[in-house]
Amino acid sequence: MKTFKELGVCPEIRHAIEALGFEMPMPIQEEVIPYLLGVGNDVIALAQTGTGKTAAYGLPILQKIDTEKRHTQAIVLSPTRELCLQITNDLKDFSRYIDGLHVMAVYGGANIETQIRSLKKGAQVIVATPGRLIDLMHRGVAQLGHVENVILDEADEMLNMGFSEDIDEILEGVPQERNTLLFSATMSKEIEAIARNYLHDYKEIVVGSRNEGAESVNHIYYMVHAKDKYLALKRIVDYFPRIYAIVFCRTRLETQEVADLLIRDGYNAESLHGDLSQQQRDLTMQKFRQHNTQLLVATDVAARGLDVDDLTHVINYGLPDDVELYTHRSGRTGRAGKRGTSLCIIHTREKSKVRQIERTIGKAFEAATLPEPKEICTKQLYNAIDKLERMEVNENEIAPFLPEIFRKLEWLSKEDIVKRVVSNAFGRFLTYYANAPQIEQPSERTGDKQKNREQRNRRKSHTAEEGYKRLFINFGKRDNFYAREIINLINRYVKGKIEVGRIDLTQNCSFFEVPENDVELVMQKMKRAKVGDRRVVVDWADPADAENDVKPRNRRERRKGMVERKNKKRGYTDSTPNKQEKKDDWRQFFK
Repeated sequence: MKTFKELGVCPEIRHAIEALGFEMPMPIQEEVIPYLLGVGNDVIALAQTGTGKTAAYGLPILQKIDTEKRHTQAIVLSPTRELCLQITNDLKDFSRYIDGLHVMAVYGGANIETQIRSLKKGAQVIVATPGRLIDLMHRGVAQLGHVENVILDEADEMLNMGFSEDIDEILEGVPQERNTLLFSATMSKEIEAIARNYLHDYKEIVVGSRNEGAESVNHIYYMVHAKDKYLALKRIVDYFPRIYAIVFCRTRLETQEVADLLIRDGYNAESLHGDLSQQQRDLTMQKFRQHNTQLLVATDVAARGLDVDDLTHVINYGLPDDVELYTHRSGRTGRAGKRGTSLCIIHTREKSKVRQIERTIGKAFEAATLPEPKEICTKQLYNAIDKLERMEVNENEIAPFLPEIFRKLEWLSKEDIVKRVVSNAFGRFLTYYANAPQIEQPSERTGDKQKNREQRNRRKSHTAEEGYKRLFINFGKRDNFYAREIINLINRYVKGKIEVGRIDLTQNCSFFEVPENDVELVMQKMKRAKVGDRRVVVDWADPADAENDVKPRNRRERRKGMVERKNKKRGYTDSTPNKQEKKDDWRQFFK
């Protein structure tokens, strides 16, 4: 392995990176740095996040800056404001001992007038988000006519976020004679298209294999029923007392709900999603980077480009539809040579996604079993004891209070004090897990297959559950009608609480089950139902039920039947006198 000196890094930069603790170059740096120090060398570098990509392109472009000239000579594009600021801070640290070199960040969500004034003073390196840079180009403030190096950091994420046209416009606004550098975790068709259009005789440098997951990350999944996902998340977090993790959710709503539940249950958690203001996002990220927040619950968009050191886990509360997103998620941990773990909480229908991800990243997932309450409490107990052992005591500060403390505790024995201290430290876990809800773990090979087979057979045979009757409704998936819409429709037109059983959906119609005693009421009330201008038709799904259904012939009989049902609910029997009988009795009395 070569040293930074052997790679050609200048003394000023070596001085700065040594102060930062850089000793030996990482594999991506050893490959990229000497190549980029040349002229006309375009590069596509594929490597996972946390492998030292910023230094790989940052050191050579800083070294090639002519500090005698104030105009912009290099631009770095990043997908998010957070990554933009991280890159800027890193480049400033690397160039600490280079006089006259100015690095500036421009990004959306900040005052553009302030950025304009700073740019007019001169910046040899601009780190920018695409949208804000284009705005500054249109205003004539960002002068890119002398740019020699263009770097697209996290290029795949920028393309996923819809910045393709912005990147095209920026690359068309810089000189043709330049170095273009694409750094990405995955190699997509869009990346290859940019390479064909804007790179010349480029070199592809791959650390590991194309589109593979980070080598230092373990991939584990827990399979639970969908309703138990949050309970499973709590057990996982409790089992790792020193966890420092990002919990990825699929939607903003789910992100906020999970974060609120964690905070309610006493966990040190924060949410990060697009509905938060930029100020809120900055404060949340600051608290998380400073380890004041233990769990960050985030969406993929909000967490793009996050560079956080020492993450122990990434928890996938819901698997993404795009396999590349999983690669980015898992790449947030296991950085800089450290081990990390990517955990997935999945339900039975997501098993196929796991297999798809395995094929793409070339790594196998480990199927794990959720820890039992006793295991969790044991871990938390040992953690509480470890904290007591490592706790530093400031004798001088507590000395004035000790006599009063000893006096109040003198009636307790040493064993009693230890018991109270330990109970206070992890009593919350003992209380919760003493009566913790049971989490049934579905069987992957037997239980679920048998259950699915029974459901398929029952659906094919069109038989209802015991005590239920199966009904037809003339709305299906093609009408954007799903289980929720069917239940809402029934609740709207049928008074009282009607329990709805299994629902089967097809393209043109649907089937649902209701208790036998409620069938007549549902069918009667649903005759008035409409969806828009279209009449709702509810009828028997089973022809045998239709044949056995003897409906009243006229209005009087229907009225009589309704009266009989009401009397039955009120507890009246056939021997209970009705109103007419009571009138006859009174007439007889007054004769």
